[in-house]
Amino acid sequence: MRKLKNEELERLEISEFKTAEKSPIIIILDNIRSLNNIGSVFRTSDAFLIEKIYLCGITAQPPHNDIRKTALGSTETVAWEYAENTLDIIEKLKTENIKICAIEQAENATMLNDFEPQPNAKYAFVFGNEVKGVAQNVVDASDVVIEIPQYGTKHSLNISVSCGVVVWDVFSKMKRSN
Repeated sequence: MRKLKNEELERLEISEFKTAEKSPIIIILDNIRSLNNIGSVFRTSDAFLIEKIYLCGITAQPPHNDIRKTALGSTETVAWEYAENTLDIIEKLKTENIKICAIEQAENATMLNDFEPQPNAKYAFVFGNEVKGVAQNVVDASDVVIEIPQYGTKHSLNISVSCGVVVWDVFSKMKRSN
């Protein structure tokens, strides 16, 4: 096998990305501290044609060198918006019939491998602070809580890793059902 060169990957140009049909997935970042994590989420969002990212609370906003370093240009492609209050965004999205899914360890959470996205539904996935996770009031306002099964000694994954795992899983399930 030969590794493909970048020019062989047939990636979209920025203008093509902006007009491409997006995945029915929105990302909400609830008080993320790490600028590198934010940049990584932008990069994952670009890879899977995510509709939009909401940066909430203390989550930093582009342009910022540390975001740019890991985003590798994806802050120029993926739509984003800042909101001071995560709950305001959740309430707004609910009025648009978007299902809110907190990614958290909680009582009665649905394991990611058991989560089946509904056809023609749009989802917003909330990822929380690196130390405290998704705020309890945000968990309470969510339609479903999804947990990533873990089997080791640690109790959590890095937020950018969690985002990649969830987005890839849900994107794959959506593609399979189409």
